Amino acid sequence: MLIQWFPGHMTKAFRLMEKEIKLVDTIIYVLDSRAPFSCVNPKFESLIGGKPIIYVFNKYDLSDKSKVDEWINKYFRKENTRCVTTDSTTSGSGKKLENVIREVLADKINKFKAKGMNTTIRAMVIGVPNCGKSTLINNLCGKSKTVTGNKPGVTKGKQWVKIASGIELLDMPGTLWPAFDNTKVAKHLAYIGSIKEEVLDIPELALEFVKDIREIDKKILEDRFNISVTDDMSNLEVLDSICEARKYLMKGGDIDYDRGCYAIISDFKSGRMGNITLESFSELKKLTVKDRKKENV
Repeated sequence: MLIQWFPGHMTKAFRLMEKEIKLVDTIIYVLDSRAPFSCVNPKFESLIGGKPIIYVFNKYDLSDKSKVDEWINKYFRKENTRCVTTDSTTSGSGKKLENVIREVLADKINKFKAKGMNTTIRAMVIGVPNCGKSTLINNLCGKSKTVTGNKPGVTKGKQWVKIASGIELLDMPGTLWPAFDNTKVAKHLAYIGSIKEEVLDIPELALEFVKDIREIDKKILEDRFNISVTDDMSNLEVLDSICEARKYLMKGGDIDYDRGCYAIISDFKSGRMGNITLESFSELKKLTVKDRKKENV
């Protein structure tokens, strides 16, 4: 399925990032732990340059922690990077991020301290839409200082926020990239809510989701919806079973696909299906290969 969404404010956001990047000491790169690789925006690489990166694996409580830990140890933990796991909705869970910011920028802090001076360290917070950036910042502040919402595109402009003595964060709009080279990555971003629902074909997306979850573990669907999934069932038959089990039916007994498909995607986003991470490190090649159709264009 073809998925694209790149509204005008995202172009403005990139230009704003290019302008503001020189004002910050480090980058806080927020990732959704349910799809950590897919949350890495390739356009950010040239923007960040050589600044130290703190990867925040947000929504860790909703993820398959063993998969996330493997991504951290085998892919994200490199020179000049630090990795932090957090659940930004739990009060106080962001405190360890504040400590890591001070550790990463200890040389600058100590340099000014040796001169008897205080300094303010600044970090830019970036990530795809709906990864939890603003909620994380509010958690660090201990109160609501940024606008949040359970949908992409809430933050439209920059917001400077003081989170502690000597630390300021620049909250930037969630930003995707103009075109997805890999359909699997695009689907994962759609599943976690980084792409506006209005531009998606939800029934088609739900059918793809059923297929992908079956490949991870069919018991996820069986346990959540109290159905039996056999190998000879088509993905549509599994979808039908879910809708019938949940009584998503119209008058006359026909399946209400719109209602059922929205409910399936919603159950995943909310964590009601359990702890799931959509991608494994072993799938790295599948996630990085370009779609053949686009290569031939």
